[in-house]
Formats: sequence, structure tokens, C-alpha cells
Amino acid sequence: MDWGTELWDQFEVLERHTQWGLDLLDRYVKFVKERTEVEQAYAKQLRNLVKKYLPKRPAKDDPESKFSQQQSFVQILQEVNDFAGQRELVAENLSVRVCLELVKYSQEMKQERKMHFQEGRRAQQQLESGFKQLENSKRKFERDCREAEKAAQTAERLDQDINATKADVEKAKQQAHLRSHMAEESKNEYAAQLQRFNRDQAHFYFSQMPQIFDKLQDMDERRATRLGAGYGLLSEAELQVVPIIAKCLEGMKVAADAVDAKNDSQVLIELHKSGFSRPGDVEFEDFSQPMNRAPSDSSLGTPSDGRPELRGPGRSRAKRWPFGKKNKPRPPPLSPLGGPLPSALPNGPPSPRSGRDPLAILSEISKSVKPRLASFRSLRGGRGTVASEDFSHLPPEQQRKRLQQQLEERNRELQKEVDQREALKKMKDVYEKTPQMGDPASLEPRITETLSNIERLKLEVQKYEAWLAEAESRVLSNRGDSLGRHTRPPDPPSSAPPDSSSNGSQDNKESSEEPPSEEGQDTPIYTEFDEDFEEPTSPIGQCVAIYHFEGSSEGTISMTEGEDLSLMEEDKGDGWTRVRRKQGGEGYVPTSYLRVSLN
Repeated sequence: MDWGTELWDQFEVLERHTQWGLDLLDRYVKFVKERTEVEQAYAKQLRNLVKKYLPKRPAKDDPESKFSQQQSFVQILQEVNDFAGQRELVAENLSVRVCLELVKYSQEMKQERKMHFQEGRRAQQQLESGFKQLENSKRKFERDCREAEKAAQTAERLDQDINATKADVEKAKQQAHLRSHMAEESKNEYAAQLQRFNRDQAHFYFSQMPQIFDKLQDMDERRATRLGAGYGLLSEAELQVVPIIAKCLEGMKVAADAVDAKNDSQVLIELHKSGFSRPGDVEFEDFSQPMNRAPSDSSLGTPSDGRPELRGPGRSRAKRWPFGKKNKPRPPPLSPLGGPLPSALPNGPPSPRSGRDPLAILSEISKSVKPRLASFRSLRGGRGTVASEDFSHLPPEQQRKRLQQQLEERNRELQKEVDQREALKKMKDVYEKTPQMGDPASLEPRITETLSNIERLKLEVQKYEAWLAEAESRVLSNRGDSLGRHTRPPDPPSSAPPDSSSNGSQDNKESSEEPPSEEGQDTPIYTEFDEDFEEPTSPIGQCVAIYHFEGSSEGTISMTEGEDLSLMEEDKGDGWTRVRRKQGGEGYVPTSYLRVSLN
């Protein structure tokens, strides 16, 4: 079925229908264009949103980028940015493949439709013109027939009139004959015109217009097919980006699953661990009990006359922990800024060299040396701290990490300069062997510059290595100080000699009578002046290990039974003695594990 056969008389209907089809095509193009604008605006807003929430600082300078939560969020933002890119791709495909092509096709369809309808209108005009000619010839034939009939009647009436002359009768007969002849000619003309019109009308309705209508049908069908393809391009543009969008969504899911709360807690520890030891207890100052001079410069034990030493109420003779705050000539713990901490309340007996009353000494000390409470503010440092090259303004642990990073960067730069120097040397050798490739002397400035950079970087590496060693020793010192509050020297084995084991058992008994207390409780309330002692630089005696000891704690040293050791520092009442091994290495060992002979 075609339009030329079935719709031969629906010229105006076909004109309206084809115009509606082209309008629909234009409306779809307009819809796609606005859809493209929506996609572009959506993508732009997504990109602005991602830009708004992306970190402003580079990842290497942003400590928050080390947390899995932040990393996942940044990954989600990147996936959203990729998603926005896919929306832009959809907009571009719709604009190029749908809007531009369909607009061009619509223009072509409009021109073709105009041509077909102009041809149909010309055919209609020709048919109408033939019909007008037919009507004219018909009216002429009708008029001539009436005039011929009238002339015939007039001639017949004059012929019967006795009063009419013969000339009038002949004239009337001639006129009637002329009119009759003219009517015959009009009849023949009308018949020919009618035959011609019928032929033209048949051609118009059975050949010419059906062909035009068939062309319009073909044009409209092609337009509808192309419009359907345009509908398909709308979904095809979406389907093309579905795999990438699915990957974006999968990436968001992976980012969500990558959040690790435990790891973030560990990262927070690594980022902000200061390395300081916890502050000790504030020491008790007892002003209510009289104080006796101790017979020894370095111990708080029983005097030689057998009288027990005086302590504050509730005090027990508990062993002091190793590596704690000792106001002896041992290396003092370091402050958060790298210097030695100020002495806490002194905790040794008055020096025999001082002839002043102990209460007076204690009064002066309490006025001049005030207990210092370590606070979080002091551990963090002041806000106005000036950054130094060795990062000494940072806490020990953070200082060590920053120094380690700087050292690694300097080593990488040094390796890069060394590789560049080797490459320049090889190039120089090639130039020397093949002069036409280049002048070897032109490489000398670069080689010299590289050598100077290598020397400079080596000096910087040595400098940072020294600072790093110092920072690590500071961290170990703080760890040892913290460890000293919770550890005690081990008791000797059951086969220990009577002299050492008795002391150890007595200490253990006294310790068992009262639960282990904090450092502030087992520290005496009076002290000697630390400036009266100096750190020994040479052995003060020899000692022999009578038991095996495995030094697993920070600051201790291992020794084997029967090993000869150099005595570096006597036991100051805390149960530990500092020794040096023959093979090298220095640390603390339990005093009860040694047989000591002083120089």
C-alpha cells in the first residue's frame, strides 16, 4: 500500500503530515541539544564540587593524606571526577552525532519536501488551467448554440411573415446559418477541450500525483527511520560510557572497603608520637620529721652506729628502678627540646662535706628548686618555637622521623649526582675516542659542578646522620627512662653466695611487704648536690660476672658467667651497676650478679 494509490485525494493531509514529521525531528534535535546542555552543566558542577573538596596541599605535604579515610575520600573524588568526564563524553557524542547530523538531515528533508510539493502544485495548476479552458469552451459552445437557435427562430419567423421582404428573409437565413456554423465549431472545440482535459486529469490522478505522493512517502519513511536511529543514538551514547561508569562505581566501592580504622590509629601514632617518657610522680616533701645526716655520700642505708635512717611516714626501702630519674652522676634524661631536664626534688643524703644542718639545706632546696610538672603543653612545645635545621624544635620521635626523611632525600640526590657523574665520564670518553661527536672540554664544567654537588651532599648526609644518631639516642634514653619505672633488677639465682643473696632476699622481703609503688614513692625526700659528682670517663675498678645475665631491656647489657668486666660506675642504691665489656659495649647489670674490686 502506498500513498499514491490510497491517498490520491489527500494532498492537504499529506502536506500536514510531512510537516508534522519534520517538526518532530526538529523538536527531538532541540530536546537533545538541551539534554546536552544539562549534561555539560552537570559535569561542570561535579568537577567544581570535586575541586572544592580535593585537598589543597600536595599529598607529600599533607599528613592527613596518610590516613586510609582521607585516601578513600580522595579516591572517591577522583572517581566522581572521572564520572563527570564520562558525562561530558555523553554530551559531546549527543552534540556531534545527534544534534549536528540531524539538523543537517532536517534541512535536506525540508528542501526535498518543498521540491515535491512544488511539483504537485504545478500539476494541480496545470489541471486547473485545463479545466478552466474546458469551462470556457463549454460556455462558448452553450452561448453559440443559444444564438444559433435564436437566429434560426428569427429566420423562420421572418419567412412566415408576409410583410417581411425577401432581403430580410435571406439575411435572417444567412445569419441563422452562420450562427449554426459557429455553434458547430464551438461544439467541436468543446469536445476537443474536453477530451484533452480528461486525458490530463487521468494523467494527473493516475500517474503524476501518485508518483509525487510516493516520493513524499519515501521521504517521510526515510525521515522516520533516521529519527529512530537518532533515538537509538541517545541510548547508545549512554551505553558507551556504562562500562567506565561501572568502573567508577566499583572504584568508589573499593575505596569504601579500603577504610582501615586500626591502620589509621597506627598512622596517628606514627605521625604524632613524641617519644617523651611519661612524667614521674611528684615527690613528697616531709617537713614534719627531723632528719639525720647519713654516714655515706652515696647511700641511704643504715649508719655505721646501727641506728636506722629516718624516712618520711609510710616509707619503705624499695629498690629504685633502672634508668629512672637519678640525681647521680649518670647521664640525665633529656627534655622535649633536647637539653637535660632540670633536677626534680633531690633525693640523696646530705654530703658530709657540708657542715650545714640538713633541715636548712632542705629548706633552701625547696625554695630554689620547685617541682616541675610535665604537661601536654610543655611536651608539645611553645607555639612560637622557631624551626631549626636539625628539627630539634620537634619531639624526639618526630625529630627522628623528619631527620630520617631528610637523610633518605639526600641519599637519593647523592645517588642521582653520582649516576650523572658516571654518565658524563662515559660521554667524555666517547668524545675523546670520537672527536667529531663533541668536544670533551665542554663537559668539564658540568663534571666539576657534579663533583661539587657530590661533596656538598656527602657533607649533608654526614650531618644528618650525626643528628639522626643523636635523635635516636635521645629516643632510646626516653624509652629507657620510661622503662625504668616499671622494671627492677632480677634477683640472683638460688645458688647465689650468702653475702649477695642475703642482700637480695632482704630487698625482696622488704619489697614484698609493700606493693611496688611508683617512682615518686620510693624516692627519698632529701638529696645531695649533683654538681659534686662528675661522670667517670675511665674504669674505677674491675668486676667478675658470677651469673649469666641476658640484657634484653633498653640500657642493659648481656654478660656471661665468669666474664671480666670494667667497672664504670658503682651501684648508687638502685641495684644496678654500670660496666663495660672487654669486647666493647657498655650498660647496666644487676649488682648482685657481680663480684666487685675497686681500684
